[in-house]
Amino acid sequence: MKIDLNRILRSYGILIAFILICIAMTILSPVFLTVTNIRNVIRQSSIYGIMAIGMTFVILTGGIDLSVGSMLAIAGAIAAGSAKGGMGLELTILIALGIGLGCGLVNGLIVTAGRITPFVVTLGMMSIARGLTLIYTKGYPISGFDETFRFIGGADILAIPFPIIVFFLTVVIAWLVLTQTRLGRYTYAIGGNEETVKLSGINSDVYKTIVYMISGITSAISALILTSRLNSAEPVAGTGYELDVIAAVVIGGTSLMGGRGSVWGTLVGALLIGVINNGMNLLGISPYFQLVVKGVIIIGAVLLDRLRQEAA
Repeated sequence: MKIDLNRILRSYGILIAFILICIAMTILSPVFLTVTNIRNVIRQSSIYGIMAIGMTFVILTGGIDLSVGSMLAIAGAIAAGSAKGGMGLELTILIALGIGLGCGLVNGLIVTAGRITPFVVTLGMMSIARGLTLIYTKGYPISGFDETFRFIGGADILAIPFPIIVFFLTVVIAWLVLTQTRLGRYTYAIGGNEETVKLSGINSDVYKTIVYMISGITSAISALILTSRLNSAEPVAGTGYELDVIAAVVIGGTSLMGGRGSVWGTLVGALLIGVINNGMNLLGISPYFQLVVKGVIIIGAVLLDRLRQEAA
């Protein structure tokens, strides 16, 4: 029986790379493979991993969302202000999700109705949301919440951190949506060939708007987790997160051209980014050099995506 090495690498290359990096980190740092450290890696990965799930929907349609970090900041700040003002947990969560949903809706409507490239639209939203965050907070962090709100980011359920549970639930729900619903089928179809979708009588603009709303909601979920975990909403929260989020999606095998990818690949991509970040911290590598490494990873992932397309 002949083994198709190219097919194996295309299908499981990211998983193989993840395992090899984990082995390397175990050899380089005795602290890496401890239960405490593994929990911390997954918990930290969950914050941008949840955002990466929303980004997967957007990139599958051939779009991009550069505003995820800023949407996290504005949703987190307003949630913090609501919690600090004595608002109930349920209403605080709904407000944060509403902020993310609203930002995503604006992104989607401008992309579809305005016929403006997603890169430009979400770049503008990145600036708008960040500015609104600074206006709302006056440049100061909002800190000091009660135990109810801090449960979101700091509690454990059956010894499993709550953020990790939310992360994996998000992955499962997204997988079901992409594989079992009309939205999922149309998301792939739009990324594959939007003109064909339109000729089939499907209003692709509606579904493209929905995927940007999903990206906004996942950013808001991450905002609640981060704000609760830190017990503070920082005006600069989420700065640069779009790099980790996009890297996780692309490394996970989702094509930037759209139409191909999966949330399971994004899950592994997010964990891989988390392991790399954690490993560099354990090895005492300068944060400045870490930015260089992330940039190289993103370029390498895009190059690998191009090679995969040419080989297909």
